[in-house]
Amino acid sequence: MEGIMMMGVEGIKKTILHGGTGEKPKFVTGTKVTFHFRTQLCNDERTVIDDSKKAGMPIEMVIGNLFKLDVWEILLMSMHIGEVAEFCCDVIVKYDRESWALNESGTCGQGNKLFKQGRYDDTTLKYKEAIMCIKNVQTKEKAWEAPWLRLEKMANTLTLNYCQCLLCMEEYYEVIEHTTDIINQHPGAMKAFYLRGKAHMEVWNEAEARDDFMSVLDLDPGMKKTIKKELAVLKMRMELKNEEDRLKYKGMFTKMAREQESLELENPEQEIPEQMSPEQETTQGKQSSEEISFFYSSQYMGSLSLSLYPPSDHFNL
Repeated sequence: MEGIMMMGVEGIKKTILHGGTGEKPKFVTGTKVTFHFRTQLCNDERTVIDDSKKAGMPIEMVIGNLFKLDVWEILLMSMHIGEVAEFCCDVIVKYDRESWALNESGTCGQGNKLFKQGRYDDTTLKYKEAIMCIKNVQTKEKAWEAPWLRLEKMANTLTLNYCQCLLCMEEYYEVIEHTTDIINQHPGAMKAFYLRGKAHMEVWNEAEARDDFMSVLDLDPGMKKTIKKELAVLKMRMELKNEEDRLKYKGMFTKMAREQESLELENPEQEIPEQMSPEQETTQGKQSSEEISFFYSSQYMGSLSLSLYPPSDHFNL
């Protein structure tokens, strides 16, 4: 089926090349979408800028992710599973606006000032705006070439500034998510390892935090003094956490023992269960294990995981 329709969003035209199946999915925040894409210029030659098929892997995108272009979400949320479509998008955001957003008097500069004032909520909004501007410019460049890489570096710098705000706001798991995205694309991003290590430390992930801090040292030996301090803090925090856990569980077991003792005093004639033979214990243990296994199977039998894969062809953006 091939048809043309306007998407109700200014500057976007959609052409369906291959119809999908079923009802349109409900793309709630957090939905993971997996798809292939090809980006072309709207010239006579239809010059290809980027092609995920040639790169050898599909793209994964999480709906609601603040570091993806809004237009991508608009396009994908108009599609059915298996659908192939072509979208023609006008260039709405101009270079002068993005350039302004990155200078000291623009969005990025305002974000830096707000951060120094401790206004983290306002700061994150400014950094998001600057990141979106850069990503818009980046779509006009060929992936992994010099201009694209320069913009990628700027976007990563702002993303790490954003993560610094999130640390102050105690949003540790979001820091781990965004820094991991950067590290997967750019394994030499030392600051990403450092911020992820601090986030892991705050949520008691000792091994992960230690690994990240050691990666910082590998990338920049000049950070030795800073990392030594962070490792000392990590050790102290884990010792305190282990002591807290020990006292908590000790108190729990003491309470259980007292309750059992009180129960025995209230029921002095209660029979003590017979000692089972090793064979009986083995048989009962096997039955219990089977019951537990059945319980877990019943509990999770209705769960499923959904990924959105289009057919062998790919759709264009």
